[in-house]
Amino acid sequence: MCDAPGLLQFLETIKEMICGEDKPSLLPVWQRSILNARSPPRVTCFHHEFDTLAKPNDMDVDPTVPMDHKPFYFGPEEIRALRNHLPPHLINNCSVFELVTACLWRCRTTALYFDSDEIVRVSCIINVRGKHYNMHLPEGYYGNAFAYPAACSKAEILCRNPLGYAVELVKQAKAQMSEEYIRSVADLMAITGRRTKYVTHGNFIVSDISRSGISEFDLGWGKPLYGGLAGGISLISFYMKYRKSEGENGIVVPICLPLSAMKRFQEEIKKMIQGPVTKVPTEMLCKL
Repeated sequence: MCDAPGLLQFLETIKEMICGEDKPSLLPVWQRSILNARSPPRVTCFHHEFDTLAKPNDMDVDPTVPMDHKPFYFGPEEIRALRNHLPPHLINNCSVFELVTACLWRCRTTALYFDSDEIVRVSCIINVRGKHYNMHLPEGYYGNAFAYPAACSKAEILCRNPLGYAVELVKQAKAQMSEEYIRSVADLMAITGRRTKYVTHGNFIVSDISRSGISEFDLGWGKPLYGGLAGGISLISFYMKYRKSEGENGIVVPICLPLSAMKRFQEEIKKMIQGPVTKVPTEMLCKL
């Protein structure tokens, strides 16, 4: 169990037990067959998040590589600065999640010094509960219920293009999500045996839990000082709600990178938030 809605249901049950209830008000539901593959399984969509990669790089196979871990804050001022990098048609047509994800993906790719032709990916974890995707998951379903479609680009093209290029790719990846996409993922897992050859630093996964309620969950002892993830790992980062002491609300994103890359990543983030905006004519944009 590692998705936010399942965790919140579990915490609610713990809270009720602490308060003396004999049983949960919402009983846990198993019913994992709801997300089983079809018979026969049939892959009908592209699933680049599960592409087999040719080879791992040194950072993926060497456990002695020193890692660094830092949080990055995005409040109203930072979001405004990032939007200034976008073309007019995207300024008011992209979410904060899409904007921040595109920024982190681009800066991370630049910092890690990928080969120019290497394919890099960012995957957005999207929950499939509720009515939106017609999956009919019952209340009380504790299991994982998400997919993570990927945006892909050659590293050099992603880094040379302005931020709007990455935002468009992230928006396209999210737009893939549908009931058919989810069923196709399950079928792919059944066909491949849930195996991928390598998981590398070329893959980056993000999950927005800033509106999940975890950071403010009260177990009956009062509002917590902090609730949420302790940090990120090298391949996965989480967007968490954060309130500054002066009352400003934003999100904080923990990033874990090799020590040698973290400084470069910080410099790239600083350029995006504080540096001058370079307007690039549309006809000069690199394309995949």
